[in-house]
Amino acid sequence: MVPHLITALNGPINELEQRLLDATPVIERWFRLEWMEHTPPVYCAVDIRNAGFKLAPVDTNLYPDGWHNLSPDTLPLAVQAAQAAIEKICPEAHNLLIVPESGKLPPYYLTSLARLGEIFSMAGLNVRFGSVDPALKRATSMTLPDGRKLTLEPALRQRFRLGLKHFDPCTILLNNDLPTGAPGILEDLHEQYLLPPLQAGGAVRRKSRHFQCYEDVSKRFGKLVGIDPWLINPLFATCGEIDIHDACGGECLRSHVDTLLGRIRRKYKEYGINEKPFVVVKADHGPRGMGIMTVRDVKDLARLAPRPTRAGEPSPVPAGEVIIQEGVLASERIHDAVAEPVVYMIDRYVVGGFYRIHAERDSDDSLCAPGTRFVPLPFAGNAHLPRPGAKGEAAAPNRFYMYGVIARLAMAAASYELEATDPALQEVE
Repeated sequence: MVPHLITALNGPINELEQRLLDATPVIERWFRLEWMEHTPPVYCAVDIRNAGFKLAPVDTNLYPDGWHNLSPDTLPLAVQAAQAAIEKICPEAHNLLIVPESGKLPPYYLTSLARLGEIFSMAGLNVRFGSVDPALKRATSMTLPDGRKLTLEPALRQRFRLGLKHFDPCTILLNNDLPTGAPGILEDLHEQYLLPPLQAGGAVRRKSRHFQCYEDVSKRFGKLVGIDPWLINPLFATCGEIDIHDACGGECLRSHVDTLLGRIRRKYKEYGINEKPFVVVKADHGPRGMGIMTVRDVKDLARLAPRPTRAGEPSPVPAGEVIIQEGVLASERIHDAVAEPVVYMIDRYVVGGFYRIHAERDSDDSLCAPGTRFVPLPFAGNAHLPRPGAKGEAAAPNRFYMYGVIARLAMAAASYELEATDPALQEVE
């Protein structure tokens, strides 16, 4: 179910992780029952922070790129998961249309797209790439960094179906988070499977809704395995639509930040944690890394006046709706660089991951910034379940099992989130 991987953190398994290892049979049964009742997203990637005393997701991406950063050794597992997903969604499928991002596509994204296409092609599908970008008028061949070619074709709409010239797919896989909203060409596709659904798009989806669902999941899961849900759940608050430069908006933000920092301090005191708590303020919608600001004290909000940022770095001042989220320290290191694991899933299966690392960032900083590097999490052996009896450093590979558990909890939360926002289900209610 979960790859047995080498991790950057080779210290002894801590109490939280040991509790999860000991509860492996209970945990796996719980997930099996969850997936009988709920449909997981077709794929997703979860950013996780490991503070040692706390292990929690900080972002769940339903349109993941970065597939090329996974170790090639994980490819067979990804292919098997893709086969399982297709068999469940459309068993008779033979054509798959992947819809990429629009605009000028950077080389790293094209490489990721090629790997994603390779996974579903090896799963037994004819895969082609259809762009909904109005600027793409004809089939265009693009050269990847390794010299291979990838062809993008303009998507064609015919009544209730989307396809390409001489190519009629059963399923459409979106790898475009639609940050400006769904174009008309993707609406009302009643005769095909569109995955993820349009309500998962960046212009519609809210991080706060996802983390509310995750909070509910973590409470149920915490009760199941006998742990405080806070140990796996980042606290959060929202201000709704505000202008932080307006007096009322600024006061709302200060009040929520102060309250959340107080809640975190109480938890730190309860567990004897001698660290300074912090929160991150970020846009409630849009891509990860958008408008992130780290706040350690309410006084930090006094510097919210617009200021220049490093080249290529997003503004620290989110506009509109914001979410204030408990900051989780990153205790892992690779060659003294701060590292955080990113776990990739297809259907309900963990298929691999990588470490996002940054040599110039601190343990309480966001690592989504220029200068970030990616280190694949390679197989230490064949895919198998963890060894709960292993102790100390010998159990280090088991740590990825914990990452897989947290990532799957985030995926379960995403399934609840998509169900709650499904227009068809809302009409039935």
